[in-house]
Amino acid sequence: MDLTSYVDNLRRELAGVAELGGEEARTLAGRLTGPLESALRLALLEALSAAANEITRDLAPGSVELRLHGREPSFVVTPPPTEPQFEAGPDDSGAGAPTASPDAEDGPVSRISFRLPDQLKSRIEEAAGREGLSVNAWLVRAATAAVQTSPPTRPAGRAPRGGQRYTGWVR
Repeated sequence: MDLTSYVDNLRRELAGVAELGGEEARTLAGRLTGPLESALRLALLEALSAAANEITRDLAPGSVELRLHGREPSFVVTPPPTEPQFEAGPDDSGAGAPTASPDAEDGPVSRISFRLPDQLKSRIEEAAGREGLSVNAWLVRAATAAVQTSPPTRPAGRAPRGGQRYTGWVR
């Protein structure tokens, strides 16, 4: 995204207003345009960054990032991941297969902070990078998959862990 046209437009507007004030106002406007250019570029970048953050909140688990290449900003859009729908085969109950939750993208977005070991953080960053996702999008995907799978069931007839329960008939 080229900000030069926006900066030039403001410069023209300032020069037009200065014309109304005479020679002294034109000279002052000419001296102010240099420092104002940097301030205007910074203000535009802050506005674009705020917009990207707002869009990311609405798009989560997708994201919009504002990146600066030299003096020019660009946007990188990571769409929300689409989880494949798995169908149960003839010998598969499909109980542990992840499915897309219809309400996963609806509703408000919450922020959560948690601590994790540096080594695990590094591994998460690597995994997210391999999949072309932001760390946030990768964590949302992992959390969604974890809560969508049903808890493991115990085989029938086994006692709960640590239990000493027996059932049946004795002669």
